Amino acid sequence: MMSEEAVQMLVAYNDPSDQQSLSLGDTSSTEESPDESRLSLETANDTVPYIGQRFATHDAAYKFYTEFAKQCGFSIRRHRTEGKDGVGKGLTRRYFVCHRAGNTPVKNSNDSKPQRNRKSSRCGCQAFMRISKTTELGAPEWRVTGFANHHNHELLEPNQVRFLPAYRTISDADKSRILVFAKTGISVQQMMRLMELEKCVEPGYLPFTEKDVRNLLQSFRKLDPEDESIDLLRMCRNIKEKEPNFKFEYTLDLNNRLENIAWSYASSIQSYEIFGDAVVFDTMHHLTAFDMPLSIWLGVNNYGMPCFFGCVLLREQNLNSLSWALKAFLGFMNGKAPQTILTDQNMCLKEAIAMEMPTTKHALCIWMIAAKFPSWFNAVLGDRYNEWKAEFHRLYNMESIDDFELSWRDMVNSFGLHTNRHIANLYAIRTLWALPYLTSHFFAGITAAGHSKLINSFIQRFLSAQTRLAHFVEQVAFAVDFKDQAAEQQTMQQNLQNISLKTGAPMESHAATVLTPYAFCKLQEQLVLAAHYASFQMDDGFLVRHHTKLEGGRKVYWVPREGTISCSCHHFEFSGILCRHALRVLSAGNCFQIPERYLPIRWRRISTSPGKPIQSSSNDRGGRIQLLQDMVSNLITEASKSRERLDLATEQVSILLSRVKEQPIPSQCARDAAVMHRKI
Repeated sequence: MMSEEAVQMLVAYNDPSDQQSLSLGDTSSTEESPDESRLSLETANDTVPYIGQRFATHDAAYKFYTEFAKQCGFSIRRHRTEGKDGVGKGLTRRYFVCHRAGNTPVKNSNDSKPQRNRKSSRCGCQAFMRISKTTELGAPEWRVTGFANHHNHELLEPNQVRFLPAYRTISDADKSRILVFAKTGISVQQMMRLMELEKCVEPGYLPFTEKDVRNLLQSFRKLDPEDESIDLLRMCRNIKEKEPNFKFEYTLDLNNRLENIAWSYASSIQSYEIFGDAVVFDTMHHLTAFDMPLSIWLGVNNYGMPCFFGCVLLREQNLNSLSWALKAFLGFMNGKAPQTILTDQNMCLKEAIAMEMPTTKHALCIWMIAAKFPSWFNAVLGDRYNEWKAEFHRLYNMESIDDFELSWRDMVNSFGLHTNRHIANLYAIRTLWALPYLTSHFFAGITAAGHSKLINSFIQRFLSAQTRLAHFVEQVAFAVDFKDQAAEQQTMQQNLQNISLKTGAPMESHAATVLTPYAFCKLQEQLVLAAHYASFQMDDGFLVRHHTKLEGGRKVYWVPREGTISCSCHHFEFSGILCRHALRVLSAGNCFQIPERYLPIRWRRISTSPGKPIQSSSNDRGGRIQLLQDMVSNLITEASKSRERLDLATEQVSILLSRVKEQPIPSQCARDAAVMHRKI
C-alpha cells in the first residue's frame, strides 16, 4: 500500500503547467559521483548518464534519460533549448529536467473565470541532464555535457512510479478495445477489469488508470458538432443498406445542420406489431456529452420483459419537435398508434399527443412522478416523508374512485398539505395517473413498480455508453441485442420451470398451455382468489362479492351464446387478464375453458397474430432470429408435457444442432458472432 504522503505526491504530479523557472548554467555541467546524489536509488552503471556519453539524436538521449528516471523513481520533461533551426547552427543544446524542477508559477486571478485549486508538484528540484550538439567526428551527434542527480524530494518506489503521468500510456490496440467496450455501454470500471483479465495482470497494474480512460473517451467527444452530425447520418445510411427494415428520419435547420433524428430497428418494428398496444415514451434523459435531450419508446412483451421500439434525439423539446417525433414514430410503425401511452408531466408533450395520436389514451407514468417526490416533499414532511409516501402509494392502487377521493382528503388533512402546490397539482391531474381513473384502459402491467426497474435498467445500459454521437445508434443496437439475449435466457428459464397448478380447475390447466409463464402466473392469482368469492345471478347479470361481505361487490355480464364476459372492475381491460369476479361466474356456469378472446395474443407463448404470422424477409436477420426463438419456445412447451415427447425432442434437436454446426460460417457472420460472444 502507498503511504499517505506518496499518494499526495502522485496527485501533485498531475500539474500540467510547464513554466521555465529552472535556471541551469554551464557551471553545473560536471559529472556527479554516486556519493553526491541525494536520495537517489542505486542503478546499474550502464544505465547512468555520464559526461561525454554520445547519442545519435536528441530523442535517443531523451529516451535513455526517461528509462533512467523511471528506475530511480521520478519522471522528466523537456525544459529548455538553445539555438534555433534556421538561425546560426540551429538547435545546439537541450535540457531535460526532473518533473518537479522549477517553482509553482503565480497565476493572475480572474474573477470572471473559475480557478482550479490544484496542488503543484514543483519544488525547485535541481536534477537535470544537458546535451549539446557536436560535429567533431563529421556526422552530427549529441553528447551529455551536464548531469546532476540531486533531488530535494523523496523518490518513488517501482510500484508507485508507474502512476506518474509520463509513464501512463494507452496503446493504439488498447484504445480500440476501449472504444469497443464503450459502445456496449459498460462502465469504465468494468472496462478496466475486463482488460486486466484479458492481459492477465493483477488489478491496478494496467499501464493506465481509470482517469486516463475517461480522458480518452472525453477526447473523442470534443469534435466538431457538424462533423458529428454528418457521421451520424452516414452511420444510419450504412445500417439502412445492410438492414433494409431499419428506419430513420431526420430534420435539418436553416443552416443545414442536424436538428432532430429518430430511428427504429427491424426487430423493434416487428415487436411493436404485437406489443405496441401500451407504450412508454420516456423523455426524461439527456445525453450530457452531446448536449441533446434523448427520448425513448418502450413496451413490455409477452414474457413481461421490456422491449425497445425506438429512439429520438431532439435539439430542443418543444411542441413542434415533439409533434415531429410522434409523426416519425407512427411512420416507422406503419401508422399504427398505441392504445395507451405513458409519459412524464410535460404540457408540450400532452398537446403533441392530442394532435398526433387523438385515439390514444394518454396517462402519466407513476414512477416518473415519484422520482420527483424527494425534492418536492422531503424537506416539507421531514421524518414523516416515508409514512406519507407509503400512504400515497396506497391511494394510487385503490380500486374505487369514491374511496380515492375520500382517502385523498384524509391524507391532505393528516399531513397538513392543504397549501402545498405540488399536492394541489397532483390532485388536479389525478385522472392522468391514479389507477382508479385508468382501469378501463390497457396498460400491460407497465404501471407496476417491477417494470419500472426493468425499463430503467435497460435504458441506463446505453446511457452509460461513452463514445461519439455518430456511434450512438450503434450503441443502442448493442444494448437492444444484449437485452434480447437476456430476455431470451429468461424466457427459456420460464418455459423450463415446472408450472404448478394450484386449483385443479380445467380452466387453469388449459390456460397453462396457452399463456406464457409470466401471464399465466397473473391469471393463476385471480383463479385462486376466485374461490373466495360468491356469485349471485341478477336480472341483468351477476353480482360477485367476497364471501365475508354482505354488501357491495362487482357486476359481471356474461353472454354464453356470444362468448363474451365483462366486469365492472375492468381488470381485463386494464391488464389483459380476466379478473377473479369473471372467473368465478365462468366456473359457476360450468365453463371449463377460458374463451379464446380472453387469452390475448400478446400474452400467448407464440408471438404471432391469428392468420397473420410476422413476416421477415430473407435478409432480415433479426426477424428470422425472433421466429426461431418463438419456435424453440413452442418446442419446449410441447416437449415438457411428457417424458416421451421430451426424449424425442432432445434426440432430434441434437441431430439438428450437429447439422447446423457443419454449415460454413461467412467471415462477416463469424466476426459478428465473436463480437456478440464477447458482449455476453
